[in-house]
Amino acid sequence: MSRDKEPFSDRLYAALLRMLPFEFRLEFGSDMEETFRAQRVETAREHGFPALLKMWWATIVDIVRMAPREHASVLWQDVRYALRMMRKNPGFTAAAVTILGLGIGVNTSIFSAVYSILLKPLPYVNGDDLVVLRQRGSRLGMNMPFSVPEINDYRERNRSLSGLVEYHSMSFTLLGGNEAHRVRTGVVSAGFFDLFGVKPLLGRTFVPADDRPGALAVLVLSYEYWKRVEGGDPSIVGKTFQMNDKPHVVIGVLPLIPQYPNENDVYMPTTACPYRSKPENIADRDYRMMSLFGRLKPGVTMDRCRSDMAMIAQGMKNDHPKFYPEEMGFQAATSPLRSDLTARARPMLFALLGAAAFVLLIACANVANLTLARMARREQELVIRTAVGAGSGRLLRQLLTESLIMALLSAGVGMLFAAASIKLLTQFAGQLTPRAGEIAIDGWVLAFAILCASATTIVFGSVAALYSRQDVASGLKEGARSAEKSRHFVRSLLIAAQVAFSYVLLIGAGLMVRSFIQMNRVDVGFTPQRVLAVSFDRNWVKYQTPEPRRTFSNRLLEKVRSQPGVLSAAVSDSFPLDPENLAMALSMDHVWHFTVEGDTRPASELPAAKSVRIVTSDYFRTLDIPLFAGRTLLDSDTADTEQVVVMNRSLARQVWGDINPVGRRVSFDEGKHWVRLVGVVGDTRDFGLTHDSPFQEYLSNAQFPQPDTILVRTAGDPEAVTSLVRRAIVDVDPETAITQIETLEQARADSIASPRTTTRMFSLFAILAFVIALAGIGSMLALWVRQRTREIGIRMAMGARPRHILGTVIRQGMLLVAIGLAAGYLGSVALTGFLKTFLFQVEPTDGATYSLVSALLLGAALIACYLPAMRAARIDPQTALRCD
Repeated sequence: MSRDKEPFSDRLYAALLRMLPFEFRLEFGSDMEETFRAQRVETAREHGFPALLKMWWATIVDIVRMAPREHASVLWQDVRYALRMMRKNPGFTAAAVTILGLGIGVNTSIFSAVYSILLKPLPYVNGDDLVVLRQRGSRLGMNMPFSVPEINDYRERNRSLSGLVEYHSMSFTLLGGNEAHRVRTGVVSAGFFDLFGVKPLLGRTFVPADDRPGALAVLVLSYEYWKRVEGGDPSIVGKTFQMNDKPHVVIGVLPLIPQYPNENDVYMPTTACPYRSKPENIADRDYRMMSLFGRLKPGVTMDRCRSDMAMIAQGMKNDHPKFYPEEMGFQAATSPLRSDLTARARPMLFALLGAAAFVLLIACANVANLTLARMARREQELVIRTAVGAGSGRLLRQLLTESLIMALLSAGVGMLFAAASIKLLTQFAGQLTPRAGEIAIDGWVLAFAILCASATTIVFGSVAALYSRQDVASGLKEGARSAEKSRHFVRSLLIAAQVAFSYVLLIGAGLMVRSFIQMNRVDVGFTPQRVLAVSFDRNWVKYQTPEPRRTFSNRLLEKVRSQPGVLSAAVSDSFPLDPENLAMALSMDHVWHFTVEGDTRPASELPAAKSVRIVTSDYFRTLDIPLFAGRTLLDSDTADTEQVVVMNRSLARQVWGDINPVGRRVSFDEGKHWVRLVGVVGDTRDFGLTHDSPFQEYLSNAQFPQPDTILVRTAGDPEAVTSLVRRAIVDVDPETAITQIETLEQARADSIASPRTTTRMFSLFAILAFVIALAGIGSMLALWVRQRTREIGIRMAMGARPRHILGTVIRQGMLLVAIGLAAGYLGSVALTGFLKTFLFQVEPTDGATYSLVSALLLGAALIACYLPAMRAARIDPQTALRCD
């Protein structure tokens, strides 16, 4: 009797039984239905309708309770079966879990950085409403900080922002511990921390009273400085330090947050800064050194804010045309703080995430191929199990369970890999964004790893489904040989895909390596070998006037030059590739305009100096910078003689062309004071190996004293004189804090640390993909040889020579490699254009890179094909003919 003709009660009970596993219903379903039917009839006849309802309720409760238990029992059977099969094939299990674990791990580690830096909300209250204000001289191609009068204009005139706050960075010497040490100091207005919604961990932050002239000098410590230097002292609030010749009282400690726009040790209010608080600087509209931040008022959009700031900038130009000439192209701009924080990191992280995704695709393709090979060996087993009553659904579920377990194990391996790489990722991202410290393994990262594992389970499940649905009769009759061609096609497609993906990654890595090699070949314009740079911070108040700074320089040079092993020494305000000055120069875009005596062109039409360095006479000899015209600075250039300047060759050529400019006079203040040009020297790459040599001028430290660094050329290892130079600085002034000690060789290497790390990461991904792809080619051909052992034996018995067999197998593999190479080439041409912004003096279509990578991949693939081909060529025909 069909289900449609059965009583409604029986059909309802049959529907309830569907809550139970299929296997359980198959074994007990008919008996349960028969028993229920008999109980229902008897209960209705003997006890009536209320008893029937009670029986129905008990039946439903029993089935609802039984269903999860039975499903768990079946699942546990599937899990145990999967574990047995994995133990039975430890080689396959280890290979699959390792390959997938690496693929998932690489993606999870990069995703942890992408999520923490790009996707995670800012750790500030109303973070999405915070904006950064900027000023720009668009026609001069320069960014401009803010002066105090400009800040006041924006505060008074804007209608879009609330709580406009200022910020700038300084370095001061802090006294109060065992020795003087330099502290990076953030100078902020009173509402700075309130705007960002930062609540102090200890004490308080700044209030308006701290910003008033004559207020007590106070400090707020960063969490890192408090932990590192003060040992996390809970009683630090109220402690007094000496800074700039006056006491500063600690009033608070910040929580552990990403500091923006710079990481600082301490913070002070604007009135405590000896430069910001000078009356002449407060009144000077041209004295620009501050950054400005604000928060959008409720309901105000970024477009409206930009329009508002543009109107204010236009009003400032109208009111003060002297400070904003038309040739400057003065503009105001605003951008969300979030995008500003991540602007440099965003393209690099997405490029790395794309590379990591390719690694996972290759890993999935490789493991899918391994699974196909393994399923081919288990095909007879599956066919026989199906023939003796195992349902295809049960077989598929068991195979999916096995795939899921391996995927979860791989996710575990991937999470371990990601956790181990956090430190490296943080160091790498720290060069690009202040948010690098937020990178961590959290719930979202774990969810991403599980998502990757789920995706791989789907891949393996698809492979399992391909085999579990084979026709049983065909399998028993022919061993499913009729489907072998389609399966071989799938395996071949997967191999070609692996080759294509790995080729794209190898091209990307090759371009990055070529770019890095080009960087390393750059001539920096000086000789960095055996030169030590020691930077220091003087007491700003003690050295406010020129004479104390001049005396400090002379005494320090005298002491250092007398040390054994010192060939020459020079004092300067900075040095080439100084990381601190490099970051400042690239972010501020500050330039020095000058006029030329007898030249009618205004300063705005002349090229401006990007860098003005103040040095002593031996600076050029110490760094081995060549002289092209005139002379360098001399000891005879003193405060009492005519002021002189030396230019680099690119600036001199830009101003005078091929005319010898030595003897001409220039002015930095529109003709009020003139400085004579006495020499032209070579260009140096001061702002990084990837940046052109800046237009540069050198002034005499004797005439414009600004001693911040001493450079020492030594006869031997420069680090051997480090302690001698340190002692000399302390002897000259114990209150001077040494801030940085490094060789110029190290400074050169550090200047390309970010591209070096990026190149290594891309190369690691590419090598990983390359090895996985080669292993896939070898394993696929080995399977092909094993499956065709009998066929090969017949061919050899009929006269085929080993070299013919060798050639056949190699052609089989190299054909797939060639197809993958062609697809990879097209993909590389389409995708490597995204790397253009990361490349230096290398085009994304660089022929040498494509040729070298193609040759490398073809050569390695040939070796991978040769090994199984040799095994095929050595097959004994008699043994092969006995194979089934």
